[in-house]
Amino acid sequence: MLSRTADHLFWMSRYTERAENTARMLDVNYQTSLLPQSQAVALVGWQGLISISELLPAYTELHGDIAAREVMNFMVKDESNPSSIISCLGAARENARAVRGTLTTEVWETLNTTWLEVKRMIKAGEFEADPSRFFEWVKFRSHLSRGVTVGTMLMDEALYFMRLGTFLERADNTARLVDVKFHAVQSDFFGAASEKDQEYDFYHWSAILRSVSGFEVYRKVYRDVIKPERVAELLILRADMPRSLHASLNAVVNNLSLVASDPNSETQRRAGKLAAELKYGLIDEILATGLHAYLTQFLDRVNDLGANISREYLIPAAA
Repeated sequence: MLSRTADHLFWMSRYTERAENTARMLDVNYQTSLLPQSQAVALVGWQGLISISELLPAYTELHGDIAAREVMNFMVKDESNPSSIISCLGAARENARAVRGTLTTEVWETLNTTWLEVKRMIKAGEFEADPSRFFEWVKFRSHLSRGVTVGTMLMDEALYFMRLGTFLERADNTARLVDVKFHAVQSDFFGAASEKDQEYDFYHWSAILRSVSGFEVYRKVYRDVIKPERVAELLILRADMPRSLHASLNAVVNNLSLVASDPNSETQRRAGKLAAELKYGLIDEILATGLHAYLTQFLDRVNDLGANISREYLIPAAA
């Protein structure tokens, strides 16, 4: 496969996944903001959401102080923000258009219809009228896109590069979410908390789980009250949790092995090493050494892995 074709397919899937993750985080933050809480606590949540995508300086330059409505507009329909939902869906569609002949008709039509429909919805004010319904629609279109891809594409390198982009993006987004959201809780993980703190923490941890469709999964796996250390374990180390770091890295390793031509590939070695550390890691050890430090290092390694994938597979060859 031509490296430029692989590049378009890889980024098409990354942008689609990024749009979904942004919708998930915005929806949960919006729902939590409707709960009884002080304005200061609510603003911390919105600031954390901007920080997850490392967009705080860009937002501040445009809008100044943090405000819920401005943050949602910035993350949904601001085309100057490359990580906004409309920018991501537009970039996914443009990458798909560039390799139209590689995609099945169903995949192309799904992505193209999503782009046309999201522009119509925003122009018609449907986002402002019902934000939660809009976010559910974005998630549904991402699910549809993945389902159509797996259900209609030939199982060859094109599909593998698309899956590679999806899971690398998912690993990055989940790590950012866990890092920022765990820092937002003021009470000690294991210390005594007031009844009010415990109530707030329950909604906080529930919101984190719901943002990755993990609330029911948590109940099924642990059959217990929501505890922060178990939330961290579920989202980092559980290989059977679809959006966990472990599950995402396993998928990256599997798809890399399907496109690699060199059995001694440095990219494969780094991905395999990171997946192995997640496989044999213990949440007690991670928490003892510091969750923030662990996730910061993980994000650095995922970014490094993405750069290696680009160098080895994606950069177009010189004409």
